[in-house]
Amino acid sequence: PAPRRAGPSHPTGSRGSGPAGSLSLMSGQSLTSPTALVALIPEADPVVGRWRADLDPSARRGMPPHITVLYPWIPLDQLTGHDEADLAAIVSAVPSFAISLHDIQRFPQTLWLDPHPADPFVRLTMAVEKRWPEYEPYSGRFSTVVPHLSIGDAVDPDALGHVVADVAPRLPIDAKVTQLALMALDDEGRWRQHATYTLG
Repeated sequence: PAPRRAGPSHPTGSRGSGPAGSLSLMSGQSLTSPTALVALIPEADPVVGRWRADLDPSARRGMPPHITVLYPWIPLDQLTGHDEADLAAIVSAVPSFAISLHDIQRFPQTLWLDPHPADPFVRLTMAVEKRWPEYEPYSGRFSTVVPHLSIGDAVDPDALGHVVADVAPRLPIDAKVTQLALMALDDEGRWRQHATYTLG
């Protein structure tokens, strides 16, 4: 099959039509729940943090602003040292890179920021999926997975004009991606950082 345009997406988010639908995570089952490989973007928090707290379910469960490389990934109770070593090698083969978030986009149920460039996220997603083909992005539910940083999820983005009016004048957001974080759910169903993997 032709390679998909793959990249970060929201671990708990709806993707709309095109990318469409939603995935729910198991609360309170930290070891058996899927993990998420994400690039954390703390530079976005001063601009979108308060809106994410209101509009993004994953933010209310402790997930910082991020761009997902792969979800779902290996649950912690199945993760081996070999898996982590292979992941570290894959991530280190991709040089660190700068991004700019300067466009606000919409899926039918998501308001999001578009990262430029997106290609490094695509490369990471495809490399991780190649090593662990049993973990397709969003369990293979979407033919196209678009790199993005969600502001609001499971929402009507057309009703969020006030959010766009607040965020748009504060763009672009510039950030440097130097590592990926392995995020896992704790026993209370909140996202916690389990490990980090450094880009080359």
